[in-house]
Amino acid sequence: MTHYDISDKDGEFLVSTARKIVTEFLKSGRKSRLDKDVESKLSFDAGVFVTLNLNNDLRGCIGFPLPKRLSEALPEAAIAAATEDPRFSPVESRELDSITFEVTVLTPPAEIILDNPQELLSKIKVGRDGLIIRQGHHSGLLLPQVPVEYGWNEEKFLEHTCQKAGLPSNCWKEKNTQIFSFEGIIFKEEKPNGVIIREKL
Repeated sequence: MTHYDISDKDGEFLVSTARKIVTEFLKSGRKSRLDKDVESKLSFDAGVFVTLNLNNDLRGCIGFPLPKRLSEALPEAAIAAATEDPRFSPVESRELDSITFEVTVLTPPAEIILDNPQELLSKIKVGRDGLIIRQGHHSGLLLPQVPVEYGWNEEKFLEHTCQKAGLPSNCWKEKNTQIFSFEGIIFKEEKPNGVIIREKL
């Protein structure tokens, strides 16, 4: 199974595994060991993000943009999304039945190299691409589903990714800014503990 040909069944498996790991961690404070068959199923490298939503509002989102062994990355991202997102207080066990879990598997980020920054608007596509913007020590990432959820166009998407990096919103026009795009395969629960679907943006 590579991250380009993840089946719906694999997606269900990723989301249910993320929920199981977080549930176990919140109840016992322990990171549960993955079963051997789970580990072998997740023995490929990919970028991955785990997103938690409570009543359609973000409750936590953490992940790894660069390819990493999924059997390590998924548990780490799931627990961090629930307990270490600095924007939110840690999730409590009693919230779990109100939270939907979402897992996004990322293709490796590719740098977009252009002579003229204005060309960038035609190189990226809302509904397909996620973005990473880097300048010096600053770095910001937004997943492909974010601009779709907020109804942004390509320019707004770039501006918000700059802001996520803690940079001015027009930093994407500057020569010393690196811009990377990637695609994401998104699986999520339709409702808490509900059916897991592949999200089409």
